[in-house]
Amino acid sequence: MPAMQPAVVQYGLDEPLQVALRDVPVPEIGPSDVLLAVGAASVCGSDVHQAYLTHSWPVNAPVTLGHEFGGVIAQAGSDVRGFREGDRVVSETAAFICGECLLCRTGRYNLCPSRKGFGYGIDGGMAQYVRVPARCLHHIPDSLPFEIACLTEPHSVAYQSMCVNAEIKPGDLVVVLGPGPIGLLCARMAALSGAWPLVVAGRAVDRARLDVAGALGATHLVDIDNQSLDEVVRSLDPLGADVVCDASGASRPLDAALQMVKPDGQIIKVGWSPDLVPVNLNPLVQKNIRLQGSFSHNYPVWERVIGLLAAGRTMADQVVGLRTGLEDWQAAFESMHTGQVIKSVLLPHGPDGPRR
Repeated sequence: MPAMQPAVVQYGLDEPLQVALRDVPVPEIGPSDVLLAVGAASVCGSDVHQAYLTHSWPVNAPVTLGHEFGGVIAQAGSDVRGFREGDRVVSETAAFICGECLLCRTGRYNLCPSRKGFGYGIDGGMAQYVRVPARCLHHIPDSLPFEIACLTEPHSVAYQSMCVNAEIKPGDLVVVLGPGPIGLLCARMAALSGAWPLVVAGRAVDRARLDVAGALGATHLVDIDNQSLDEVVRSLDPLGADVVCDASGASRPLDAALQMVKPDGQIIKVGWSPDLVPVNLNPLVQKNIRLQGSFSHNYPVWERVIGLLAAGRTMADQVVGLRTGLEDWQAAFESMHTGQVIKSVLLPHGPDGPRR
């Protein structure tokens, strides 16, 4: 095992792009950890936000980025059970939890007040090797390539939003605001849940992403710069949408969601919003709307998602636009920042992946 390794490190928070490829020590593991040789790490929008300092959460810089990853177990701690060297796995994001609070003890550790995630609180997976608590791991089949398996985490975000926190029945009119990676995956989960019609809305610059939404099951694609989203929704149901998912990553679209959702309908907010703007909440009361936030995921969600990915049900290959090595991390970030690709994937051990 090498003593040092390359990693994509956020080293400061004073100005944008204080991120670089640096040599860092290969982590030492404890008895309940594994050392994971990373096969693939996908770039999340939150990684890009951190790099450009447009994030709205605390970051423990310096920190190795990356929380969407999978790989091969290179070393297992003495207390690890159920996993061994050579196993192909993906990792959840809750790198640290207290393990003692009510939320942890009832399987809702994603909401633990002490939770710290990979890539902002604890060193993450944009490196050749990462230390992972064994409790975070899930086996994956040999048929599932790492460049798709690393997308388990964003798929789990979408599954938690649309299949756990939302109530979607076949025939429900569902609207997704924002065709970013999470919005597109939320649209796919809504389609798998029986949403019909399924509307995905974006800006004119999102044309290519809206086309992908169509491939993922959206029945109506709305360019809000040139079309009235409200008119499209009302033409489908005069009362409005049964469910609106706000995956826009902004605050203002919540106003539109409150207007277009039908009485007794539901709004799911999954996109983080760095900007703070006034929102008229009176429709929330007047229309008896349920406004639900959705954050992270837990063990059963990951097991469901791995099955869907392995079966090809989520059409994950539709969102991967760039595959490259750690040395080209900046191109991977920039291509997502400018909207050239939906999802970039880094391959720390090259296209052939780590040895088993």
